[in-house]
Amino acid sequence: MSQRPGFPAKLPAAGGTRATRSPVVGLAKPSHAAHGLQPARSLEVTSVVASVTDSGPLRARMVSKLAAQGLHDPMVLQAMGAVERHRFVETALAVQAYEDTSLPIGLGQTISKPNVVARMIELMREGVSGKLGRILEIGTGCGYQAAVLSHVATEVYSMERLRGLHEKARENLRPLRLHNVHLIFGDGMLGYPAGGLYAGIISAAGGDDVPQAWLDQLAVGGRLVAPTTTPAGHQALVVMRKTAMGFERQVLEAVHFVPLKSGIA
Repeated sequence: MSQRPGFPAKLPAAGGTRATRSPVVGLAKPSHAAHGLQPARSLEVTSVVASVTDSGPLRARMVSKLAAQGLHDPMVLQAMGAVERHRFVETALAVQAYEDTSLPIGLGQTISKPNVVARMIELMREGVSGKLGRILEIGTGCGYQAAVLSHVATEVYSMERLRGLHEKARENLRPLRLHNVHLIFGDGMLGYPAGGLYAGIISAAGGDDVPQAWLDQLAVGGRLVAPTTTPAGHQALVVMRKTAMGFERQVLEAVHFVPLKSGIA
């Protein structure tokens, strides 16, 4: 089998076009030294950034809280502690990055709470001691969960239907040089068969049911974790394990995710 491309890769988008690779361009910053002034906004941003630059203790405390909440997979906890969450949110929200809360990332989307991210990844990894193989993420968002997934899987294929978020995730992830993360701009409901079959599939958006395309792209023995609408009209986490005989379905706790939509925008 040929070697798969690294990040950021020129991968075919689900709509038939090709994902483009954006060059990093150095931009000249305006100098205020000539005027002897430093804008108040600059001072504010500097203060916020400084408060989270050494985020090691904050991440360690976050991981301790996750463990206290019942998360127990060592590889997941290690991954949560390794990724600097503040790099994936707006500067003004950086001081909240290590709280167990969701935060807006633009275009009506949010970055999930650390507890939810860790919980879903742990469910997907259940029964696995080492790294997972290839996994498919539906809903890249700002790229945070993809970064965490890169520590627990050999390859991550992450799909985003909103071009603005796809580009934001690309810029957020570029400095990390995660060569096992592949970003695809396309309709997540169709999955990404070119990367499958997948040892795990995880979705950051919930629909009335799990799309058949995801089930088809899941390998035997693989696990799919996604929010799904229950008959009562509420969202709940659903875990589906693919066996040689079919699928085992488990409905877990109530959650609240953005709706799963088709198409690209």
